[in-house]
Amino acid sequence: MSDLKDPRVLFAAERTLLAWNRTSLSFIAFGFLIERAGLLLHVLAPESVGVMNAMLGFWIGILFILLGAFAAVWSSRQFRALLRTLSPAEFPTGYGFRWGLAVNMVVAFLGLVLVGALFIGRV
Repeated sequence: MSDLKDPRVLFAAERTLLAWNRTSLSFIAFGFLIERAGLLLHVLAPESVGVMNAMLGFWIGILFILLGAFAAVWSSRQFRALLRTLSPAEFPTGYGFRWGLAVNMVVAFLGLVLVGALFIGRV
């Protein structure tokens, strides 16, 4: 438990959460780029891209997107655990500290929706 009575502890934890949020978004965007790059290569040069290469690009892209969703959920879990250790004096009056958690959970949900959409588009 923190006995610092200093809201800077909360703000530092929130900055860390938001850094993980950016990392999650980067993983999701990179995974989507990898998945779509395989499709683009297949359109531009269908004879040079084998089925194995297309499937490999698809699965690597999906794994990066899932990694991004997992990072968003896990960092939210860590942030919530830290919030439980803070004293009431470390929370500024009227400060909405749960918005970062909400944004991370939305990013994770949309990452999973993207995976579902890519699978449906693959069928």
